[in-house]
Amino acid sequence: MGHGDKSGRPNKKFKFTTKDDYRSSMAEDDAFYPEEAGDDFRDEGKKRDFSKLELKPDHANRPLWACADGRIFLETFSSLYKQAYDFLIAIAEPVCRPESMHEYNLTPHSLYAAVSVGLETETIISVLNKLSKTKLPKEMIDFIHGSTANYGKVKLVLKKNRYFIESPFPEASWFFVSGFPPLSLVLKKLLKDEVIAKARIQPELRVTYFMDVYAFIVSLQSSHGTEGFTISKAAGEIGTSHDGLLNEAELAAAAEEKETHSFEVDPSQVENVKQRCLPNALNYPMLEEYDFRNDTVNPDLNMELKPHAQPRPYQEKSLSKMFGNGRARSGIIVLPCGAGKSLVGVSAACRIKKSCLCLATNAVSVDQWAFQFSLWSDISQDQICRFTSDSKERFKGNAGVVVTTYNMVAFGGKRSEESEKIIEEIRNREWGLLLMDEVHVVPAHMFRKVISITKSHCKLGLTATLVREDERITDLNFLIGPKLYEANWLDLVKGGFIANVQCAEVWCPMTKEFFAEYLKKENSKKKQALYVMNPNKFRACEFLIRFHEEQRRDKIIVFADNLFALTEYAMKLHKPMIYGATSHAERTKILHAFKTSSEVNTVFLSKVGDNSIDIPEANVIIQISSHAGSRRQEAQRLGRILRAKGKLQDRMAGGKEEYNAFFYSLVSTDTQEMYYSTKRQQFLIDQGYSFKVITSLPPADSGADLSYHSLDDQLGLLAKVLSAGDDAVGLEQLDEDADDIALHKARRYMGSMSAMSGANGMVYMEYSTGQKGGKGQIKGKPKDPSKRHYLFKRRFG
Repeated sequence: MGHGDKSGRPNKKFKFTTKDDYRSSMAEDDAFYPEEAGDDFRDEGKKRDFSKLELKPDHANRPLWACADGRIFLETFSSLYKQAYDFLIAIAEPVCRPESMHEYNLTPHSLYAAVSVGLETETIISVLNKLSKTKLPKEMIDFIHGSTANYGKVKLVLKKNRYFIESPFPEASWFFVSGFPPLSLVLKKLLKDEVIAKARIQPELRVTYFMDVYAFIVSLQSSHGTEGFTISKAAGEIGTSHDGLLNEAELAAAAEEKETHSFEVDPSQVENVKQRCLPNALNYPMLEEYDFRNDTVNPDLNMELKPHAQPRPYQEKSLSKMFGNGRARSGIIVLPCGAGKSLVGVSAACRIKKSCLCLATNAVSVDQWAFQFSLWSDISQDQICRFTSDSKERFKGNAGVVVTTYNMVAFGGKRSEESEKIIEEIRNREWGLLLMDEVHVVPAHMFRKVISITKSHCKLGLTATLVREDERITDLNFLIGPKLYEANWLDLVKGGFIANVQCAEVWCPMTKEFFAEYLKKENSKKKQALYVMNPNKFRACEFLIRFHEEQRRDKIIVFADNLFALTEYAMKLHKPMIYGATSHAERTKILHAFKTSSEVNTVFLSKVGDNSIDIPEANVIIQISSHAGSRRQEAQRLGRILRAKGKLQDRMAGGKEEYNAFFYSLVSTDTQEMYYSTKRQQFLIDQGYSFKVITSLPPADSGADLSYHSLDDQLGLLAKVLSAGDDAVGLEQLDEDADDIALHKARRYMGSMSAMSGANGMVYMEYSTGQKGGKGQIKGKPKDPSKRHYLFKRRFG
């Protein structure tokens, strides 16, 4: 999650208490700039000269460079690379990770994530200094101190379905019997903020404190001097009430515990409160930890990993970042597609051993997650239930696992009676773990509702692509929590944990007839259909399918966002296809045949196949159309073939080959698609991938073996594209996974014979761009009578 300006650099400004501090800081900063540079040279985004940095005597043995602007560069060929990478990924955001040199950025949120997993401020500075080839710049040290100073001072706690903000009691916590305890300065500061003050729920004015921890506890109720804070001993997230004397052991334990102040907040406002506490606002990032071992309120779930479930080293490392000191931290784990995110999620649920709500993106992935829980854990089948539009299940007992979709939980319309009962149970239950697959979708306006609708002690988000085009990805810092761990894609490739993919961009020249129509202004809404249906692109796609099916016996997925193109390609090549309107039963049937049958080796998918569909058998992707410049979609589609492949001796005579998976992106040259393609590839390039450009596909000798070889066939295809309606050639618009909404009454509407005959696209109409009046007339702007034709002046005045 990058934060700061567009370059990804931290936008935090340092504060100086005196002018001398400022001057000394600027003098220190001058060492990093050429003498002739003016003030503008220090501006963010300008080039900086670090040649005057003094290298340490043993700099060759140290793996990284630390710069004053927060950037860190890591040499991957260093003998200390592995240790340095594990440290940097915990404290900084990766910017670009090619093969030989990595670039990282220190940001307030990355440092917040670092201290959340147990790294102390001085430890961060000390280790950075040991690994750096130069002395750490003062600006970087100040930035680290400023970003980590307030961590842990505020906690968000869930108790009996109510949210409380807690802060440790001040160190000077002992007071006279006749007086009241002082208030937490941190909470008072928070309540001065308008957003937090508005979210606060006014409780009964109540004070509880120790007068003699070795004798008894006195509870006092007063309306004076407390300002509505509740003061209690901090026994983790789960508290117990004491109405009488404590026994000796309890008193001894209580003596060592700190007291805390707290106030309750409205559950619907928790998102806003957490956002206000982030480093770029009040700078009191909230600590969300779940003391699940001491939770005696919520029932335990008997659930363990099966013996064959052996997490890989990077999976264990990601889990170690989540669990520390016997508590579970809320946050996000980023692993490449095919690297085993499901096992990480199931392992987390097994460690917490409380009820788990698992959210996925669609019904197919719901089935897959339910299967993963059965595959990796020994949980009984009657304790796993699915909640989709086709399946309404409930688990037996007091605890269990519910797998559903974001839409099913966030849907705000009318539901059936059965669905309403289940959703109420989901809303009213205190979940031990909220497990969110493809967590990058959560910032969307509709999906983020699930955070406030459900109440959970711990939230774990899983994704391969922590990137969005709408810049909402940073919202995950307060919706879920900090990024706990992110694996390096190329390291996993080298370790054999994911496939080694050859990425290629295939340039397909537009035929002159298609290009002429593409340039016409009246075809602006059909531009995408024209460059997607480019006959040369079709022939390249057909050639690749034949090559990989017949010569390599590969399993191929062809992606197309454009439904018109998806249908035309699939029907012309006689291949099965899956898109938004395909029923769940038919999807399952096609995918099962693709996985198990040697007869079905190619399947066409629309954008429904981007996320959460597990097809480990596939090892070739051909992309013929996409959603503009979406970097996330490009990486998600590549992820469909990233699962580690088996031995290939049966395929290649020479034994193991260098690449065991292939990703082709077909692009029509001299069109807008070229620009989008470059933008889409940026995320994968930042992960260290490179794209090979292919300009001569299909080969010249393929001739009439491929479709649309003759000009007549190409012109027939062009006529079909131009005659289709604008809606027919547009991008697929996925419906919401729409619950079992109560059926609406049948409606009648006016149609036409041309629409029923399929010739709707051939009908031409004259229309005005004015607004319709109440009686259906077209109303344009009133015309100046002096400019009317003389024949109409008498009639209209």
